[in-house]
Formats: sequence, C-alpha cells, structure tokens
Amino acid sequence: MALPRLRTVVLVSGAALLTRRALKRRIARSPLWPLPALPEPISGHSKRRATAVRKLLITGRTEVADGVVQLRLEGPGLPPWSPGAHLDLVLPSGLVRQYSLCGDPEDTGAYTVATRLVTDGRGGSREVHEQLQEGLEVEVRGPRNRFPLTEAPGYVFVVGGIGITPVLPMLRALAASGVEWRLLYGGRSRASMPFLEEIEKLGADGDRVTVVAQDEAGHPDVAAALADLAPGTAVYCCGPEPLMAAATAGLPEGCTLHLERFSAATGGAAGSGEGSEAFDVELRRSGRTVPVAAGQSVLAAVRAELPHVAYSCEQGFCGTCQQRVLEGEIDHRDELLTDDERGDSMLICVSRCRGGRLVLDL
Repeated sequence: MALPRLRTVVLVSGAALLTRRALKRRIARSPLWPLPALPEPISGHSKRRATAVRKLLITGRTEVADGVVQLRLEGPGLPPWSPGAHLDLVLPSGLVRQYSLCGDPEDTGAYTVATRLVTDGRGGSREVHEQLQEGLEVEVRGPRNRFPLTEAPGYVFVVGGIGITPVLPMLRALAASGVEWRLLYGGRSRASMPFLEEIEKLGADGDRVTVVAQDEAGHPDVAAALADLAPGTAVYCCGPEPLMAAATAGLPEGCTLHLERFSAATGGAAGSGEGSEAFDVELRRSGRTVPVAAGQSVLAAVRAELPHVAYSCEQGFCGTCQQRVLEGEIDHRDELLTDDERGDSMLICVSRCRGGRLVLDL
C-alpha cells in the first residue's frame, strides 16, 4: 500500500511544480495577466497598426550630418513598410521614441532610422546618441504609417532639417516613377542637413530641389514655393512648427496638405485647461475604476494602476498611447487620429471625457 501512495504523492507534487513554473512564465510574458481573454486583443492599438515587439541588432552607425546619427537595425522576418512609415524604438531606459524609416523598403532584412541630438529635449535623442552602438540589440514596435504617400498628379515637399527622414524614401520612389515633384529643403546650415548630397542628385534633373541654408540665405520662402500650384497637387510638410504653419497658411485652393509632426502643435490642448473637469475611467478587462482629477491626464491616472501601459510624447502627436474606448463620450484633443479612429479610440495622454465616465478596453 505504501508504494502506490508514494507514487501518487510524487506525481501530484511534480504536476504542481510544473504548473507553478508555467504560471511564472505566463505572468512574465504579460504583466497584466490574468485578464478576461478577448477574441481579438486590440487594446491600445488601431486595427491597422503593426505592434509586435521584436529585438533588432544594430549593425551600422553613421553620422550623416552634424548632430545626426543614422542606425541600421537588422533582424529576420521584418514586416514590410512604405514611404512615410516610422518605428517605435524602446530605448534602454524604457523610453519609447518614434523615428521615421529613411532606408529602402526593398531592403527586407533591415530598417534604417536617423535622429538628431536635441540637447534641451526630453532625453530620448541623447540616449540614442550616447548609448545605441553597433553590436547592441534594441527593441522596436511597428512599423506604422500615418504619413503615407498618396496618389496625386504632382507633389511639393516642404521640409526642415531632420524632417527629411520620412520624405527621403518618397523622393526616391517618385524619382524612379517619373512623376512631377519639387522639394524645398531648409536647415540651419548645409553641414546640419542630413542626406543633402543624395537629395541634390535626385533633383539634378530639372532643378527640382531648392536648398536654403539659414546661415547663407535666411529662412525658406514657403509662400513662394506653394504659389501657382496646379489643382490636385499634394503638399507634404515635415519640420519645425513655424514651417508647418507657413505651409498651412500658404496652401493653394484645390491642393491637399499632409503634415508629419515631431513635436506638438503650438497651443495644443493637453490634460489641463478649459473643460478639464474630473471624471472616472473604468478599465473593463482589469476590473478597476480610476478617478481622473481635473488637470490630470488619463494616462497618468491609468498608469498609476497599470504601469506597463505604453506612452511616449505625452503631447498627443505620436499615437503610442492610443486606447480603444468601449463607452463614454470622448473629448479629443489631438491632431493625429483619423475620423474613423476617433469613433472608438483616443490618445489618453491629452484627450479627456465629455461627461463623468469613460470605459477603456484595458
């Protein structure tokens, strides 16, 4: 009798040990587990987003202009991308920053990004410049594209400094296709303007490229660049806020304007100010309700309960903190989401609630 009983004890103990180990692995993979499973787990992400996190190896690091570093990130099975797309880089400190893909979409084994050192910024660019070296691995999410090259009879690009990064793959594609395009490219000096030599070669046929270095000729004349455009021309602008404001003001009737921001618009609403009353946010899948104080962002309130919720800019222009809204009226305060996305999602770093309660899919 003793031997069968001993065998049973051993089997039960072994099964318990295996269960505990499996549970630890499951929790490690998802800090928010256990939560009710959904048929399609889309919390925090648009259905059009590519959100898988992967580790890529830094195989190249090049200074492509004064204060601008280009990184080549290699890895297997990379998702395809199109001109205008960007990556989320998860930096060693945990900061998440967005960088436009400036390489070749046909290079399926690597992504290429470039970033300018911003000495008075929030620390992301400094971390890239000081810590990301060849031979290190970095986590990335994406790519995603909120600045796609749409079909048009002609194109005009108005770019300032590092804003050339999402535009460069567009110029390569258009130069190869024979479609009419022009570029106004401004910067503090020629030495500070990345990819200048390649761009001038792309535009050598037909004087398509106008380069304006501030230390030589002052600020670019955006109004002149946009004068007398044919109806249907697509205008793409990326750079400092004054440049984009000038492009917006000078856009001719019948043309379309596409903007890519690397910072929040001047005067953009945040989590405080007019209409910033307190309200409650229910986190449906985690079974919690958190109060959001007047002047406090939804992001700050939610991260007090769920610290692993992703975010980056905290100013409503990068899209990292986008969350699906199940119930409640949203007070949208961003300039990023499409009308379709605004129907059932919000950027919780700046947007709020019209009323007393929101329900998020978290």
